[in-house]
Amino acid sequence: MPQPQIKIFTTSWCAFCKAEKKFLDNHNIEYQTADVEADPAAANEMVHLSGQMGVPFTVIKKDGGETVGILGFDQPRLSSILGIK
Repeated sequence: MPQPQIKIFTTSWCAFCKAEKKFLDNHNIEYQTADVEADPAAANEMVHLSGQMGVPFTVIKKDGGETVGILGFDQPRLSSILGIK
């Protein structure tokens, strides 16, 4: 099964963003980041997708085309969606 595409909207100072990236790194899950503090276009994209400015905001595009948005570092939900045990 192909790995979903993952994009994490972050800031440089966000402890939960760092924890989520470490969690994904520890499970060898690839992801892209978008720093909403440094990139106004990324901030606008995040607000458009999520309706708010909280980070981390993670967008997961699954193989079947479904897109899931997760606000905050929700380890149980990430584990469930990504099949991490």
